[in-house]
Amino acid sequence: MARKIIIDTDPGQDDAVAILMALASPADFDILGIVAVAGNVGLAQNARNALKVVELAGRKDIAVYAGCERPMRRTLVTAEHVHGETGLDGPDLPVPKLQIEDQHGVDFIIETLLAHEAGTVTLATLGPLTNVAMAMIKEPRIIGRIQEIVMMGGGYFEGGNITPVAEFNIYVDPDAADVVLRSGVPIAMLPLDVTHMILSTPERLAKIRGLGNKAGEAVYQMLSFSERFDLNKYGSTGAPLHDPCVIAYMLKPELFEGRHINVVIETSSELTVGMTVADYWGVTGRVKNVTYLRSGNAEGFYDLLTERLSRLP
Repeated sequence: MARKIIIDTDPGQDDAVAILMALASPADFDILGIVAVAGNVGLAQNARNALKVVELAGRKDIAVYAGCERPMRRTLVTAEHVHGETGLDGPDLPVPKLQIEDQHGVDFIIETLLAHEAGTVTLATLGPLTNVAMAMIKEPRIIGRIQEIVMMGGGYFEGGNITPVAEFNIYVDPDAADVVLRSGVPIAMLPLDVTHMILSTPERLAKIRGLGNKAGEAVYQMLSFSERFDLNKYGSTGAPLHDPCVIAYMLKPELFEGRHINVVIETSSELTVGMTVADYWGVTGRVKNVTYLRSGNAEGFYDLLTERLSRLP
């Protein structure tokens, strides 16, 4: 039975790859909708990017919504320095023919969770958590209805990637992340600790390009563009691939290892705002609220990703 999911995203090249991976898996996922949020670039461009990815996958049945255009309490921080001016630099994807839905993304999340049986809809979050937190605040009844939140965000053993201690998705809206992590909803977190093991080496990218389809070529161009920043920064053999870990975890959780721990978000310190404080060793006695994934099988991940992308046009 296909798992019902809502994808909340700020596409971003790695978001785009995650969305393609999910769209290529109709037997596994019943995608109820894709909701854009401000993050890697501004909201309007992120929503357009989501439409482009849906069309690239040939899945014009998937509706795309636009959510919140800024964080709950802070000024928006974006990442054009990584993702390019469009957020999806690399491939030359056509202007989308599909249109953004009129309904606000937050209202779509609320309406969908209320309409489906409690405990049957998972939120797959690939960007800042603004939309999800605002939905929880606007309609608290949804909180007990969410099956699980599987999120890319945070980092503890690897530190941060936008500040020394903060991962970008959490840093953009730490207040939203705080709301979500305190909600009591079951959460699986795919942090930098995992994604920095999932490296897009030249060999792995060549295999994706070698698929010979439009999606494979687009993914090759996307990741070849976005990895320039990380290769320069880390000096590694390939760049981390973040958001597709969310989809891979839902498809094959055995590729990842971690433990159930307490995680809280720093929201007030000037120096460490957005830090994911992960009590991996259980020293605080605080209530465990997150399945925190610490490591992943890169070979298994890229085998899965390549196989899924091969299904697309």
